[in-house]
Amino acid sequence: MRLKLVPSETSLDFFKFTKGTLGISILAMIVSIVLFFMIGLNYGIDFRGGTTIRTDSQSTVDITAYRAALEPLGLGDISITEVIDPAEQLQGIASSVSQIRIETQEGAEAATIETIRLVKDALIAVDPTMSFPQVDSVGPKVSGELIQTAVIAVVLAIAAVLFYIWLRFEWQFSFGAVVALVHDIVITIGIFSLLQIKFDLAIIAALLTIVGYSLNDTVVVFDRVRENLRKYKKKPLNEVLNLSINETLSRTVMTSVTTLIALISLFVLGGDVIHGFVFAMIWGVIIGTYSSIFVASAILLRLGVKRDWDKIDDGRAGTQFANIDA
Repeated sequence: MRLKLVPSETSLDFFKFTKGTLGISILAMIVSIVLFFMIGLNYGIDFRGGTTIRTDSQSTVDITAYRAALEPLGLGDISITEVIDPAEQLQGIASSVSQIRIETQEGAEAATIETIRLVKDALIAVDPTMSFPQVDSVGPKVSGELIQTAVIAVVLAIAAVLFYIWLRFEWQFSFGAVVALVHDIVITIGIFSLLQIKFDLAIIAALLTIVGYSLNDTVVVFDRVRENLRKYKKKPLNEVLNLSINETLSRTVMTSVTTLIALISLFVLGGDVIHGFVFAMIWGVIIGTYSSIFVASAILLRLGVKRDWDKIDDGRAGTQFANIDA
């Protein structure tokens, strides 16, 4: 017997409370924007600047002991990561290399020589065999450029989605998909502002992944909508949208649940280093699934859409690739 999280045939009315769901989404976006400007994000070293110290030792890396030794120094945000060599891991050799990041100290472009010396002394007290083969610093100017590049990356990703959906369907579909993506990203940033989870380059990677995941769900629904618009030319648009969402609901839920199982396992077992990234992904899967159904489709319902898909466009509407399955 096959496992089914959702029955093969469902007849749920997803637009019964459209005003309520859209109202909640708009309110959540407004609150997220307010939180961003009032509280701000807890930027990591990538965006604040800082110093990276690479360590090598004859003993196994003990992140807990390293952190305990550095905390009394009062250096602010410290990130400690074990550097794992896959070749050594396959041979059963314990890792002895770590990477320590220290945020930029107030009034300084980078950690001073005295600060680096204090860090080295504290770590040597934990492990006398430790050496420091590499010390690098990232100044505020470079970190500012990273913030700018990250914002550009997210904006370009959304612009690419807008262009793709416009070519694939019609502008109404494109607008609905982009609104859903902006909805997902804004609320995710609001959650990070509220919980003050460290926001670094790994979270930017998570945001871009969320864009792709949310788009995937939205395109699956929109593809079925387009098929049903051809099949049911006289049926009201809200009924066509409901039918399409119900027909793809089993696939949507199964994909989301299996992805969440893997992500929750990573969150529980993966350690502190990837907690922020995995949390962003877990939240992204949930909000992306929600927005594909209750935001993108609701926007499409309000904008309306062409009903006769059997007629081929002259190319001006942006749907010249609508008959290509890609």
